[in-house]
Amino acid sequence: MDKALKATILDILSKQTDMTIATLREDQFPQATTVSYANEGLNIYFGCSTRSQKAKNIARHNKISLTVTPSYTDWNSIRGLSIGGLAERVTAPSQVTLVEALFFRKFPFVVQYAPEDREDLAFYKIVPKVFSVLDYTKSFGHTDLVTIAL
Repeated sequence: MDKALKATILDILSKQTDMTIATLREDQFPQATTVSYANEGLNIYFGCSTRSQKAKNIARHNKISLTVTPSYTDWNSIRGLSIGGLAERVTAPSQVTLVEALFFRKFPFVVQYAPEDREDLAFYKIVPKVFSVLDYTKSFGHTDLVTIAL
């Protein structure tokens, strides 16, 4: 991956807090949901209830799409990411601890919302496979496509 594009991706991911993820429902309709996230490099993490529709959708089909878009004041300053990737539930205790630390660092207030019984909480790691990097500061409508081998 081009170093400048990777830097742009990491800059956008590090400065934002929310993303919209799209999963596939049982009836084959996509479901878009906004969630908070934390990332470590290009790997993106989010949490949700094990009983949520997102969790059920991912259990059936782990390909997802997501978008991250910083606020902008005019169309010539639009930057954002559209990412296709694979979602995998984080289950290894050391990885759960890592994800919790990432969230506590990015969202210090989240401690008050952490359930005592974590049986109902699932963390997911999104491993990106394709990035569409929007950068209208280069030119209106400019997009770079980056594919990572499956």
